[in-house]
Amino acid sequence: APDDTVTREQLATILYRYAGYKEYDVSAKGDLTTFADGSTVSTWAADGMTWAVGAELITGKDGGKLDPTGTATRAEVATILMRFCENVAK
Repeated sequence: APDDTVTREQLATILYRYAGYKEYDVSAKGDLTTFADGSTVSTWAADGMTWAVGAELITGKDGGKLDPTGTATRAEVATILMRFCENVAK
């Protein structure tokens, strides 16, 4: 589905798997329970989201929410990619 939108947890998982493939450090671990909706992260995306939060790629939204299944906006994608370049792909 190349024309579908991407969710925040999908983006985190894509970057997590890419970072692992490139042998970047993927040992960062964030605490998803600090977010009001942290328990709603899909099982298949838990490792990617935990890493993305720990690597400070994803910081959350208003109301202390992670919004894992929400669509990633262009601005969010740009910010997450910028953080990936600055924090991970050094």
